[in-house]
Amino acid sequence: MSGGDNRAAYRITRVIGNNFVCSNDAKGEEIILRGLGIGFHKQPGDLIPPQKIEKIYALPDEEGGGKLQQLLRDIPEQHVAVSAEIIEASEAALGRSLSKNIFITLTDHISFAIERFHKNIRYPNSLLWEIRNFYAEEFALGKRALDIIDARLGVRLPDDEAGFIALHIVNAELESGMSDMVHITEFIRETLLVVEQYYGVHPDEGSVNYGRFITHLKFLGQRIFRKKTLASDKDGFWGEMIQSRYRQDYLCAQQIGTRVREQFGLTLSTEELVFLTIHLHRLSNDQTDD
Repeated sequence: MSGGDNRAAYRITRVIGNNFVCSNDAKGEEIILRGLGIGFHKQPGDLIPPQKIEKIYALPDEEGGGKLQQLLRDIPEQHVAVSAEIIEASEAALGRSLSKNIFITLTDHISFAIERFHKNIRYPNSLLWEIRNFYAEEFALGKRALDIIDARLGVRLPDDEAGFIALHIVNAELESGMSDMVHITEFIRETLLVVEQYYGVHPDEGSVNYGRFITHLKFLGQRIFRKKTLASDKDGFWGEMIQSRYRQDYLCAQQIGTRVREQFGLTLSTEELVFLTIHLHRLSNDQTDD
């Protein structure tokens, strides 16, 4: 996503509503333009001066593939607007840009959730506890999204939807597919079960080391399900040193590796086990320091 382009006007290909229109960029790729009143009394073929554009939503061809037009054909403009506001608020809070694909996935999800709400259809989020605890920052943004939807549309969605929105945000941070995010969340849950059983205590969820461990597991899960885990250390010296120095923690890492193989049919490299060991050692120190 980017700001307006002062070099040329944009030609409308489709009017979504008063404040949103579709167009094409210089490469011919489909984009959405947002600006106050830029679609009011406009028709396809009309030009929009760049100074009237507040935001441009663009998707590369390989990601978009015409999905913008397909998505927006039946979605009300107010749903598009509220999704854009949530995305921009989330990026501001996180201090970084999210994958451009979130504009499609989140807008579609929010519109469908509002439709279900009006039909009194409840869709429980079976991973709500995990999302709330593993992705605390993103869940807070999900709750904020519910406030935005309520304020703009008068619809108060349940916390289950805050969890779903949080997953969309995490997905856009990691640039993973939504199905991968479900698997990654399940992987984190299974890993924490191994850790609790091994050390006999529940990790301190408020500690810095716990937060770092969860972050490590997010990216490890992403590598696992993309089958791009780290290769083993060629000379093996560093890994052998960690295994020897933190022997008990390395045994826990091996148990995690066994669970990953049994549950997901995937094998962790020695390098991944070593990095897990370092995080486990820090996590276990939180308990002994109490």
